[in-house]
Amino acid sequence: MKTDKTIDRESKVSLYVQIYSIFKEKITTGEWPTGTQIPAEDELCETYDVSKSTVREAIYELVREGYLKRLQGKGTFVIMSAPHHGLIMRTRMTDDVYREGATGKKEIIARGKKEASADIKKLFVTEDYIYYVLCKKMVDSETYLEELFIPLFLVADIENKDILCNSIYDLIESKGTKKVFKVLQTAEVISIMGDIAVILNKEEGAPALLVSRILLSSDGSQIGYMRLIGSGSQFKFQMAFERIK
Repeated sequence: MKTDKTIDRESKVSLYVQIYSIFKEKITTGEWPTGTQIPAEDELCETYDVSKSTVREAIYELVREGYLKRLQGKGTFVIMSAPHHGLIMRTRMTDDVYREGATGKKEIIARGKKEASADIKKLFVTEDYIYYVLCKKMVDSETYLEELFIPLFLVADIENKDILCNSIYDLIESKGTKKVFKVLQTAEVISIMGDIAVILNKEEGAPALLVSRILLSSDGSQIGYMRLIGSGSQFKFQMAFERIK
């Protein structure tokens, strides 16, 4: 059965979620049968008039859920068509900061095992080392800093992972010991100081938007923390995204 759904730009549902739903329906209805190769990303972008990052994120989610499989140098193939029991409600951190179609690049400034600061130890309720990643993101004319903190025991082999191409969710869940069950997000305006001001090329005390995200497992333990700092408006909000059984 062929589906001709298109995205609704007036909808409050993000483009990524709409594209994900369209692709998933094509799989579950058999329009994209098990074993077949789905259209190339460029073709999907043109068909639905969305950015490559939007298409790629939807595909990554379907790969993670077991509907699709990427084969290096060959393409992406359907490997499962049965409906998935349960929905993972999550959005990209950038959904709340960057507009659709924004272009940018990302570079790693620092990464590696380190002793956690007092506040991070308190967050993870541990004295163990954490894995830390600091990235600089250039989006159009704006510069953002992205920090990632993960308990080291969850990602013992992270040095071998491409952290520019893999999401924090995939990095944590790839080991299978913990799953992201709930995401608690907060955004607020702060005054930037020190090295952060230098990297962002802003004066000390200048306002900036801080978006932080705490990832929790089903037992309530904190298994990841990420924060992004850049320019933004005067507002603060909090949202929670949970896995629905």
